[in-house]
Order: sequence, then C-alpha cells, then structure tokens
Amino acid sequence: MFRWALIFLVIGLVMAVLGFGGIGGAFIGIAKILFYIAVAIFLIFLILHLVGARRI
Repeated sequence: MFRWALIFLVIGLVMAVLGFGGIGGAFIGIAKILFYIAVAIFLIFLILHLVGARRI
C-alpha cells in the first residue's frame, strides 16, 4: 500500500509540474488517503501482534 501511495504521489507531482494542477492535486490527495490507510492498518496489526503475543 505504501508503494501505491508513493506512485500516486510521484504522478501527482509530475502532473503539477507539467501544469495539470487540478488532477495532480487529486492524485496527491489519493496518495495521502492511501498513506493514512496503510499507517492505520500497520498500527492495527502491531497492536494485534502485541496483544496476541502476551497470551502465548
């Protein structure tokens, strides 16, 4: 998921530099959303791992 966020970020930055600011901004917005989702999933799995490791 981090890979997709980075891909959307790079595409958005390139489009913004080339003058396509509207769609470039949309790509950067998608990259932000994907990044926050990836961080949230990582934290959820980290908490589940820590809770599950204590039971064993």
